[in-house]
Amino acid sequence: MNWYPGRIERRIGHVGRLLELGLGHGYTVPHFVPMADHHHVIEGSQRVIDHFRSRNPWYKGELVQGYFEDYAPSEQFDVIVMGFVLEHVDDPVAILRRYRSMLAPGGRVYVAVPNAKSMNRRLGLAMGMIPDIYELNATDHKLGHQRNYCRDTLRRDVEAAGYRITHEEGMYLKPLPLSVLRSLDDMAANLRAMMEVGVDFPDLCVALLVEIENAVD
Repeated sequence: MNWYPGRIERRIGHVGRLLELGLGHGYTVPHFVPMADHHHVIEGSQRVIDHFRSRNPWYKGELVQGYFEDYAPSEQFDVIVMGFVLEHVDDPVAILRRYRSMLAPGGRVYVAVPNAKSMNRRLGLAMGMIPDIYELNATDHKLGHQRNYCRDTLRRDVEAAGYRITHEEGMYLKPLPLSVLRSLDDMAANLRAMMEVGVDFPDLCVALLVEIENAVD
């Protein structure tokens, strides 16, 4: 969560209006706020909003309580961030399609999702630990995931919603189980290296990050 906002900033620099779908634990907000003149978040849970505000009194952006499927702002946005959202929603294509009309001319959407074909899942499949690469495990169910994406299925949904992909990269090339990685001398340095190397190997990374634009612009 602390990695991909910086990757987006490298692509876009500073913008006028930026919208995030979902607040979660609020990790990304401090990264995205300095990147925009106006920062907005649409979040379904008032409890999550209240918790965030209580811990972040500095925040002066706009937090709107509502569902992604119903949000209808009066303005358009230069950047819309869907960070680890599409694996949760009932109809990801409908969500993607709805937010096309909220993009300002030349605007971009950034989508981050878990990757079903990550190296660790491929190894699990080869070892017989999972029967299908797209299978949802106990952790997925606990987190409310409804699907696991790969580059092909993400592209399918993006294009079905009327976008084209203009950039894609990987996040977190994980070669070993987390229990082993935590035993290394410098976990932080190793983690950063795995994030940096993973950029060029999306097919094998734990997560995917794509930049998309309206295909009819």
